[in-house]
Amino acid sequence: MDRFSIRGGTRLDGEIRISGAKNAALPILAATLLTPDPVRIGNVPRLRDITTMIKLLSSMGVELRADEHGEVLACAARVTDFSAPYELVKTMRASILVLGPMLARFGRAHVSFPGGCAIGSRPIDLHLHGLQAMGAQIEIDGGYINARVTGRLRGAHILFDKVTVGGTENLLMAACLADGRTVLENAAREPEIVDLAHCLQAMGACISGAGSDTLVVDGAEQLKGCAYPVMPDRIETGTFLVAAAATRGRVRLLGTRSDTLEAVLVKLAETGARIEHGPDWIELDMAGKRPRAVSIRTAPYPAFPTDMQAQFTAMNAVAEGSSTVIETIFENRLIQVHEMNRMGARIGVEGHTAIVEGMPSLKGAPVMASDLRASASLVIAGLVAEGETVIERIYHIDRGYECIEQKLQQLGADIRRLCA
Repeated sequence: MDRFSIRGGTRLDGEIRISGAKNAALPILAATLLTPDPVRIGNVPRLRDITTMIKLLSSMGVELRADEHGEVLACAARVTDFSAPYELVKTMRASILVLGPMLARFGRAHVSFPGGCAIGSRPIDLHLHGLQAMGAQIEIDGGYINARVTGRLRGAHILFDKVTVGGTENLLMAACLADGRTVLENAAREPEIVDLAHCLQAMGACISGAGSDTLVVDGAEQLKGCAYPVMPDRIETGTFLVAAAATRGRVRLLGTRSDTLEAVLVKLAETGARIEHGPDWIELDMAGKRPRAVSIRTAPYPAFPTDMQAQFTAMNAVAEGSSTVIETIFENRLIQVHEMNRMGARIGVEGHTAIVEGMPSLKGAPVMASDLRASASLVIAGLVAEGETVIERIYHIDRGYECIEQKLQQLGADIRRLCA
């Protein structure tokens, strides 16, 4: 397996461009199943998860063509296979997002039940209950979800017991071809869901309430093709901002949006960073100063994102002062703490809370990544550590960060990919 070798101690400084959002591109790719017309998607990042979704759609008969400029042309005119096999679904939970579109357009779907995840369980019962409320017949057999509907799905009033990003996306897509009006209450509000809604609207869907906790969808008999650019990746943006803060450096990020990560920018300002932004750029400058520790508590959008918790924990490990990090979304998302402590960090964990005592520096060490965002946090720790840090199992980071080592090299980091 590939590894990263990082020699820390260099302040990040420079300018890079942010890629398209993985968490928006994946449901938008799944949404191409809703129409027989071609859909042209721009700003698609080159990531392992995107490759997996393209393989899954191709296996169903969707014609796909991707170019080197981040554009994917998808045409689902001749879908011949209505199954999502375990071999693909097990590598990426977002594969479950084909369930709603397939059931809505073709009346059937055979999708492998997704397994657990290192960061905690993410059950899909809310997806299934919602589809059943819309008239779907669902059976679980041999680890697969067998779903059917006679005729069209029907509109329904669905109140989510808890906020679910994937459930909101799946039912939003399914509702676009349902008969009648669907109301989704306590829906997730993430910017990536708004991006999906805007893409669906470009395909002819009638959706109101995007960005609020109530989505109203008036189903159509069919949708059309469109051209749509994926939004910038707010988590990649936040990760590079935190890396610059941790290394006492300065970065200017292009092709991004500040309005999608206000909670992150507020906390970065508390570190003492000077932050400026425009319509499509953000700049952070620590002016060589050690960041001040900041306490965070994760919660659904628009609060502080769980996908940025690990990165802030790494920054707090070398910040001035002590902090608490409370994780409320996933039960195992503090798992990266043990690897940071091997590098000299002083982090204690009590339940879902990490207590971080900032140290002047860390020491390079061999460490192992457990999930996508934990990988990013270990990269940040390596950037501020004395000596060499070698990070194993970096296939996790390739799922969600496009060419991260090349972008960090542009900012002056001493990071190399060691190929197996």
